[in-house]
Amino acid sequence: MTTAESSESATGTAEPVVRAAAGAVRGRREGGLAVFRGIPFAEPPVGDARFQAPRPVRSWEGTRDAYVFGPPPPQESGFMGRAGVLEAPTGDDWLTVNVWTPEPDPAARRPVMVWIYGGAYKLGHSGSPGYDARRIARDGDVVVVTLNYRVGIEGFAQIDGAPANRGLLDQVAALEWVRENIAAFGGDPGRVTVFGESAGAGSVASLLAMPSAAGLFRRAIAQSVPGTYFSGELARDIAGALAAEVGLRPTAADLSTVDPRQLPSAGEALGPAMRRYEERWGEVVHTLTPFAPVVDGEVLPTTPWQALAAGSARDVELISGHNRDEYRLFLALGGQLGLAGEKEAAAALRAFGPGPDGERAYRAAFPEASPADLHERVQSDWLFHMPSLRLAEAQVAGGGRAHVYELTWPAPAGGGVMGACHGLDIPLLFGTFDADLGLLLFDGSGPSPEAEALSSRFRTAWTAFATTGDPGWPAYDPDRRLTQVFDAAPEVTAYPEETSRLLWQDHTFPALPLLS
Repeated sequence: MTTAESSESATGTAEPVVRAAAGAVRGRREGGLAVFRGIPFAEPPVGDARFQAPRPVRSWEGTRDAYVFGPPPPQESGFMGRAGVLEAPTGDDWLTVNVWTPEPDPAARRPVMVWIYGGAYKLGHSGSPGYDARRIARDGDVVVVTLNYRVGIEGFAQIDGAPANRGLLDQVAALEWVRENIAAFGGDPGRVTVFGESAGAGSVASLLAMPSAAGLFRRAIAQSVPGTYFSGELARDIAGALAAEVGLRPTAADLSTVDPRQLPSAGEALGPAMRRYEERWGEVVHTLTPFAPVVDGEVLPTTPWQALAAGSARDVELISGHNRDEYRLFLALGGQLGLAGEKEAAAALRAFGPGPDGERAYRAAFPEASPADLHERVQSDWLFHMPSLRLAEAQVAGGGRAHVYELTWPAPAGGGVMGACHGLDIPLLFGTFDADLGLLLFDGSGPSPEAEALSSRFRTAWTAFATTGDPGWPAYDPDRRLTQVFDAAPEVTAYPEETSRLLWQDHTFPALPLLS
């Protein structure tokens, strides 16, 4: 039985106390909300729990202060020249959740939104300032939960002696914690929406296909779904290369001899050198991350597109969408924005275009496009646009309901040169313009009234969907293909990237194979 109460601190400020299943936690009141940080939902995955499925958290005596975020999972130091976690607590208690709630009243039964961060499956921390959920919880009158999950080798490498997709199993354990505890924080365990961006959206798509996640959430929002899922054979081969970077075999026993905080160095060494494996790993080497969910046949039986088309999530309502200029972020971070010539465009079209004739098809479909435009477009389509659209189409084909969106409003940094790039939806949704990607995309100048209005529209749509299942625009169907376009002047129209959709209509997004 979980309950909520208040306690008086030394300063006389009422601090909310919730009695959760494992023990009582004390949070803080901040800006009209009760906020709880760093609540463990599973035991630290170290020692004999290392590389294993998450284990239930042990109960504690007394009241635990839930004032600070838990430590981030071990991870690489950054990505494409940008630092990862800058400042955070240290320790082994990586598997924690955080809760923002208007009031921890068990009678409130507010909708619950559970955020899953992105980061190429190798970075991320729920305590990042860009994921401060106060505006979502306050504006939408919802309970927001954010969570940590294992990334990199700890969470996704396919190694002997360990279950696959441990990072996804962490997410399932966090959702089980929500089911058992969220009522005491004022939430309704029967109205849970999972939402995530990039690798977080890939995680959401995976959860829709995972038998162990069935029934843990009612709605899902997938923002920029990456199309990369590994076959077991490919994942094992990549794990062998990762382990070789530290002179070990790809087994739980061997890798457990390396401190968890030192092991990410293997990924850091392999990432920039992945091109040498192109004949074996194919397109994966161009993503600069050797991690992705593994279609292992058990934890993740099939790809999300195959699972949804077969009806695995027909009872879950879905939003799936993307940003118009997704790949531009990576080109900008790599100093390559607008610089691709004919050679680079041809290589990208051959590597990523659908089918054996992808290069010719793209050139015919976009005859006026420059080499730089083709180079960017085919990678946006392959990595994010088409996987996101096809997730919605698979959901509809399987008897479910889906809503589709595209963000076309350009980030203001550099006079708009970044366009509606990957990650722009995060500061817009959370209203965190002065943190993380917001600092890069908004030039540190703060949001304009136009940006604030668009930010509010995002939150309104997402929280309305979490509350009622209706985000404010019609469901997607294969005939009209109605799509919400988020811009300064939003509109609902037929899917804007129709030319690309036709190019990709026969592609099935299978698990990526080991080529040789």
